Amino acid sequence: MTITEPLENASTFGLDTAALFDLPREPSQCRIVVAMSGGVDSSVVAALAADTGAEVIGITLQLYDYGAATGRKGACCAGDDIADARAVSDRLGIAHYVFDHESAFREDVVEQFADEYLAGRTPVPCIRCNMGPKFTDLFRMARELGADCLATGHYVRRVEVEENSPHLYRAVDPARDQSYFLYATTQEQLDYIRFPLGGLPKAKVRELAEAAGLRNAAKPDSQDICFVPDGNYAKIVTKMRPEGGVPGAIVHAATGEHMGEHKGIVHYTVGQRKGLDIGGQPEPLYVIGLDAEEREVRVGPKRMLAVESVKVIETNRIGEFSDSEELTAKVRSLAKPVPITLDGPIGDGKSVTLRFAEPEFGVAPGQAAVIYAGERVIGGGWIDATTSVPS
Repeated sequence: MTITEPLENASTFGLDTAALFDLPREPSQCRIVVAMSGGVDSSVVAALAADTGAEVIGITLQLYDYGAATGRKGACCAGDDIADARAVSDRLGIAHYVFDHESAFREDVVEQFADEYLAGRTPVPCIRCNMGPKFTDLFRMARELGADCLATGHYVRRVEVEENSPHLYRAVDPARDQSYFLYATTQEQLDYIRFPLGGLPKAKVRELAEAAGLRNAAKPDSQDICFVPDGNYAKIVTKMRPEGGVPGAIVHAATGEHMGEHKGIVHYTVGQRKGLDIGGQPEPLYVIGLDAEEREVRVGPKRMLAVESVKVIETNRIGEFSDSEELTAKVRSLAKPVPITLDGPIGDGKSVTLRFAEPEFGVAPGQAAVIYAGERVIGGGWIDATTSVPS
């Protein structure tokens, strides 16, 4: 099969595609809206949706066209990606629409990203994007289009433990799991959204893309924040907030000793070791904290990074869980879940203290704390403050 041939027999996928979308009635009577970024994952979701026999509409949100400016491919929402989404839609014979959301994305995600770094915090813009332009706006659009569901290419699982009571679970492929970024999904959204790739390994997804003759089957995965594809977030922040690049003092968190000068607090985050330029110390020093008001970067030995608890704000809960369930939490996207206890209920925007069974290191305010019961995501919130292990 070549990419110029019409897609005539997607049933060769060998999957029960209708079951992947949990459609409420005969597929031929249903409409599926697919969020299409131009990447291979969402393109395969569109192909699987088309295979069900339902009417499929692809929607791409133009959020931040960094790719056009830099000439770099692979940054989500760039011009090349929109072209790929359109080409895939043409290949599949489905409708495709592009909506300009750059203004909302800049206000809700990019501006807040800059403000968080300026305040000495470490933001997670992908979560903010899912909470705003992606899920909220796409959810509304899909409803307005009369769709039976909205489908995305995220690697998580939507599991109905009981009828009409879906829960959010980690992906089968732990290397691709994106549940950390989706903890803020509401129950209403989870009722409506589908994640057909959550039970598949990435290698299988690429095989499906090849089988469907999609032109982006071998397209590399984006590894960066979409509006910072070169990884230089400090350049973006200082352009928007020049005061973030004002130099200041590097101070020892224990002794108060002046250790040197930094080049602006936006260049640093809790747990960082490289780039401090304060060699010749008796033991390695790490960033322990950032004081934005005083423009100080506070450093200390690794033991000073140990945290016994965190205050988590603006919490969201997905479904119910019992007091007898053992809970774990991830405090960074690449961290392993560790055992924790909670000092109260989560959800409805409440604040809660999360206590670690063992000291946790490198916990940064501004990151998310995502809470699990086994493989199930039960919610989470933003880390507002940390309590260090007593020395």
